[in-house]
Amino acid sequence: MDLDALYPPIEPYGTGELIVGDGNRIHWEQSGNPDGKPVVFLHGGPGSGTSAWQRRFFDPEVYRIVLFDQRGCGRSTPHVSDPAADLRFNTTWHLVADIELLRRNLGIPAWQVFGGSWGSTLALAYAQTHPESVTELVLRGIFTLRRHELEWFYEGGASAIFPDLWEDYLAPIPVLERNRLIEAYHRRLSDPDPAVHVPAAVAWTRWEASTVTLRPDAAHIATAIEPEHATAFARIENHYFLHGGWMQEGQLIAGVDAIRHIPAVIVQGRHDVCTPMMTAWDLHTAWPEAEFVIVDDAGHSASEPGIAAALRAATDGFRP
Repeated sequence: MDLDALYPPIEPYGTGELIVGDGNRIHWEQSGNPDGKPVVFLHGGPGSGTSAWQRRFFDPEVYRIVLFDQRGCGRSTPHVSDPAADLRFNTTWHLVADIELLRRNLGIPAWQVFGGSWGSTLALAYAQTHPESVTELVLRGIFTLRRHELEWFYEGGASAIFPDLWEDYLAPIPVLERNRLIEAYHRRLSDPDPAVHVPAAVAWTRWEASTVTLRPDAAHIATAIEPEHATAFARIENHYFLHGGWMQEGQLIAGVDAIRHIPAVIVQGRHDVCTPMMTAWDLHTAWPEAEFVIVDDAGHSASEPGIAAALRAATDGFRP
């Protein structure tokens, strides 16, 4: 992970838990300048949780930086690695409501919204629901859960580029179930037996962790496939994908008129296999007012040097 383009590491000045209902508590933190320009970081996955390095996209002298772990993952509770965890109240629209509740509880009138991958999905859904709460958008690795996006990465399209890694992704699924892989994985990930759900979670998560960077990142892969993390990550992600994010097909791109007035930057890796550029291009075509930055020597991950530099440039450009 090369983070030289980002600001130096910092520690939070405040943390807490927000009760969001349905038995869920989300963990949040604040760092940077308490009197600065507010920004909220929306992590990917869904289900990955936040990491300390994600504070570093923002100038700590001028930004009030808010990170939080979405329902069921990271330091939020209950954690979905527990087989008894209930996912019924973990949907796109529950998370949109959580973001708005967090904003109000922190006394923030409006904030910049920063999100990549699934975080870009959630950022678009939140901004289109609460445009008055958003000052700017910084989006990366655009993903909108359209059916062909999901089929590309989870049903076989990307196997044309990574056939070797695809074999490991297929391994937990019997041959006769491989025509609907998201559904087949759902059956295993929802099985309460760790002997069933843990190997499936590790295989699902390894596929994604192995393909998000232009060059393999062994340290990232090893961290991602730790069983507790992988179980929550795979369960939540698969749950969202099985339900299409509880959105109409193409809803987020069709809904850009609601946010066209909001200043925005879209950053996209040219060689992104996880969320290929076709989706970012469709969003750019529908929303030409947003600045569109293509990073030619990068894949999907925000930690890749070119993407990290472009994201920092975007947040620097929105400094007061």
